[in-house]
Amino acid sequence: QVQLVESGGGLVQAGGSLRLSCAASGRTFSRYAMSWFRQAPGKEREFVATISWDGVGTSYVDSLKGRFTISRDNAKNMVYLQMNSLKPEDTAVYYCAADTVYVTSSIPVPVYWGQGTQVTVSS
Repeated sequence: QVQLVESGGGLVQAGGSLRLSCAASGRTFSRYAMSWFRQAPGKEREFVATISWDGVGTSYVDSLKGRFTISRDNAKNMVYLQMNSLKPEDTAVYYCAADTVYVTSSIPVPVYWGQGTQVTVSS
């Protein structure tokens, strides 16, 4: 089992950047594929990005490619989401999630979820 705690959210102006962090507990972090999802007010949760257990493989929702970058540091049990050129429509609660399989052919369905961190982008 793994526990996830997100941080790094906040209020930023359009065009700015934020780096979200997700701290994972447990010795087996490096065995998990990690993902970021987001949920905007009144909308369904949306897949953002995923990264393989070794950090070699990454996959993004097409609409965010080039602006968002997922990465991980297995030595620190951390996964990150670098968000650049932020837009008001990026406003959402961002969730970190973990799964035992790395999925790119479909949207991942992670087993473990964090509590989320709020990102608000002002225009």
